[in-house]
Amino acid sequence: MLIASRILKLRNAEGEKEISIRIFAPEQEKLGAWGCRYEIDWPEGCRTMTSRGFDAMQALVLALHAIGAEIYSSDYHKSGELFWETPGSGYGFPVVPTLRDLLQGDDAKYL
Repeated sequence: MLIASRILKLRNAEGEKEISIRIFAPEQEKLGAWGCRYEIDWPEGCRTMTSRGFDAMQALVLALHAIGAEIYSSDYHKSGELFWETPGSGYGFPVVPTLRDLLQGDDAKYL
């Protein structure tokens, strides 16, 4: 079940394209672990991943961090063409401490 979504924008010479991000409710897996699936609709295709944790909350938090890591380490971020509300203001996803030097805009202030 879809529990959250966000749309980023990619602006380049061809125009503007929406980059949809979807997070699904964590589900219990074998041996008691939990998985939280997320999808990012990159221009080259949809990337589907699952973050796993000890419980539903940990799986969800890990998924949010994984999304932040994928966005901030993408070539789209590096090009400066990817944005959420306004260019350079951040994307609203947390990252692990080792990636915090990549944060920009409001993300650098509040996350």
